[in-house]
Amino acid sequence: MGSYKEYIAVIIPALDPDERMTALVGELHTSGFRNIILVDDGSALENRIHFKQCKEQYGCKIIRHVVNFGKGIALKSAFNYILESCPDIRGAVTVDCDGQHVLQNIDTCARLTAENPDKLILGCRQFREKNIPWRSRFGNKLTRQVIRLLCGIQVSDTQTGLRGLPTPLIQNYFANTKGERFEYEMNMLIAAKEHMIPIQEFPIETIYLEHNESSHFNPFLDSIRIYKVFLKFMLSSLSSFLIDIFLYWLLGLVLRPWIPDDVEVFNISVLILLRTVISRLLSSLFNFLVNKNQVFKNDSKSPAIIVKYYTLCIIQLLLSALLVNHLLSFIAYSTIRKCIIDTILFAISFQIQREWVFKKVPERK
Repeated sequence: MGSYKEYIAVIIPALDPDERMTALVGELHTSGFRNIILVDDGSALENRIHFKQCKEQYGCKIIRHVVNFGKGIALKSAFNYILESCPDIRGAVTVDCDGQHVLQNIDTCARLTAENPDKLILGCRQFREKNIPWRSRFGNKLTRQVIRLLCGIQVSDTQTGLRGLPTPLIQNYFANTKGERFEYEMNMLIAAKEHMIPIQEFPIETIYLEHNESSHFNPFLDSIRIYKVFLKFMLSSLSSFLIDIFLYWLLGLVLRPWIPDDVEVFNISVLILLRTVISRLLSSLFNFLVNKNQVFKNDSKSPAIIVKYYTLCIIQLLLSALLVNHLLSFIAYSTIRKCIIDTILFAISFQIQREWVFKKVPERK
């Protein structure tokens, strides 16, 4: 068996690269990497000379996009080339073209990819150094916390471009993962979570040349694209929440004429509980179906799922009724109190649904 460098491809997507890409490719070739794939994602004519040099001097495969399609499409173009034309390739390492990834780290990523054919490998930057640009430090920290809270994914660098992907994972999962631009890398992490693909990290050097000015990552537009992937987690709960609140308010209007003005506090508590129960039963059924089939995509037919779901719902319902009646009493309207309390319970419920109710169980072989 030859060196892993003979059957692990290196993919470098590039838009208007400079001589740093040529130097990196030279280092990779000298080190023993022979399957180097460069994707020209719509570079200007004057910058294509660097691709030509890499092809002529080091025998690189060049995939050219006439216009800029985005990093996600660029990576998928390379994946398709490997799957269609390179049957001996067992995995790929994705590398940025701007000199942020050094040869030693790329080599480590390739080795780990060869040794772990069932894992997604991430070369994770360390964000403790003072020379790291503010937008990179802040963006990574924010995204890391959001993806941990909403998706249960704990990685130290959500936007790293140095990744190792074994060919079976590319073929079965990542080649079909949605995303055209920088959001694709986030979607890749979510796909790994959904399909229970283990993620292995290793630390890499953090290099920012010229304050990372060569990066084509737009901190505003591309952040919007990244966070769009979380909408599917929010819409189901938001819709159920609105249905629940509307029904709770409507039941108040319907039942209020039947309650005399001089009723006891106990009867008011019973009314609140009754409104909460009815509204929650109807909204929870809607929420269960959407969460199971669309949000968490759990296709299990086990009755245990609905039992766990409604166990959670009953506990949440009782807490909601109890807290609405006894907490935030300085707010006169119970509907407003309910909005505040249920927002807090929603965040807790989401975590429990993800990690307990709808958590996928590996099939026994």
